[in-house]
Amino acid sequence: MNLEVQSPYDLSVIESIPMAENSEIDGMLERATAALRDPLSKAKRIEILEKTIELAKSKVPDLAMTIAREGGKPLQDALVEVNRGIEGIRNAIETLNTMAGREIPMGLNAASSGRLAFTTHEPIGVVVAVSAFNHPFNLIVHQVAPAVATGCPVIVKPAATTPLSCRNFVDLLREAGLPEPYCQMAIVDNEGAEALVTDSRVGFFSFIGSSRVGWHLRSKLAPGVRCALEHGGAAPVIVASDAPLETLVPPLVKGGFYHAGQVCVSVQRIFVENSLKDSFMEAFSHAVGELKTGDPTSSDTEVGPLILPREVDRVGLWVSEAIGAGAKAICGGARLSETCYAPTILLEPDSAANVSTHEIFGPVVCVYGYDSMNEAIDRANALPVAFQASVFSQDIDRALHATRRLDAAAVMINDHTAFRVDWMPFAGRKSSGLGTGGIPYTMEDMTQEKLVVLKSKGL
Repeated sequence: MNLEVQSPYDLSVIESIPMAENSEIDGMLERATAALRDPLSKAKRIEILEKTIELAKSKVPDLAMTIAREGGKPLQDALVEVNRGIEGIRNAIETLNTMAGREIPMGLNAASSGRLAFTTHEPIGVVVAVSAFNHPFNLIVHQVAPAVATGCPVIVKPAATTPLSCRNFVDLLREAGLPEPYCQMAIVDNEGAEALVTDSRVGFFSFIGSSRVGWHLRSKLAPGVRCALEHGGAAPVIVASDAPLETLVPPLVKGGFYHAGQVCVSVQRIFVENSLKDSFMEAFSHAVGELKTGDPTSSDTEVGPLILPREVDRVGLWVSEAIGAGAKAICGGARLSETCYAPTILLEPDSAANVSTHEIFGPVVCVYGYDSMNEAIDRANALPVAFQASVFSQDIDRALHATRRLDAAAVMINDHTAFRVDWMPFAGRKSSGLGTGGIPYTMEDMTQEKLVVLKSKGL
């Protein structure tokens, strides 16, 4: 059976790739488990990752074009993604260079005298990584490079819509000298993925995707398996009346419509102080109306398609429902084609509307007025999801007040909610996730400490 990889823009078939039979999963796990018994030295792992960087740097345009073709991300952003991935590999090397155990004090009493104690880091075991479509190269780097760096054999299942970027990265590792059992790509159906994830030979489960699937799989993990889950949110932005429009609007346009809003920390709910709302809406809607939507492989496209036509259907339905309940479409609000939806701003949608309560994951941003900062904070905190948030104000006291009260794992001051560098902690709260992402933090998760206590007459 083959998996047909389609362009999300024109729905043409890019490539047909073979899927693994579910019966092959046991062999994948057996090879990965055997690799644990024949570990690669730290020096060898660093050598492989350094070679991977050099190979990736020589193929940036091709890697970016694959992202644009299979994932629909505009080429200008796909180029940024590849370079982020390369820096992520470098970050894994740098983290490995500094990862070390610690000395545990001894000789503090009679019981601990004559002893030396220290800890070492060991691979946690076989890693199974299930990834998402929206950053099909960089997310794979985030899940696979830490495993390679820490010496964990990894089996990675990419999103069914974007397997080619994953294959590209796995091929780079192999070309750089990584033995095949240390990184295997699993193109399997949902049943096969669940069998893979829930096997007792797995040591760590890394998941990026929907909350429903992530929490379901976590509930079925074998005893002792650690995991990290990265789900979505409905990122809030609070704009105070003293925020300058010239520094406010550009980052909110980028944060709201980057990759057609298909980002887990995409700007979704903007709460603007009422005294600024009219002028903000004029400037924001003008900037959004200038965005060019279309073919992601074109160098001047800023907003591409949604990943599947059914996602366009869903976004269109949610927008129509919101307008029917009283929201005003300031711009957009219409389907442009079978695969593209116009960048849309909704003013004052009902607080119970889907666009106000669920992750839109599409090119739609909602704007709400408020009178007091505490009111805006309470509305921002009202959902069962919490990831990244932001506040715009020139008043440091107001900004820090909001920062302290916002229920978010990260708060950006005077920047959009989707800001990220790959060495910072990245985590969802409440139903938005479990554990902390970011390459150094993932590497910590993929290792376990072992305590060594030496008793000696010479001490």
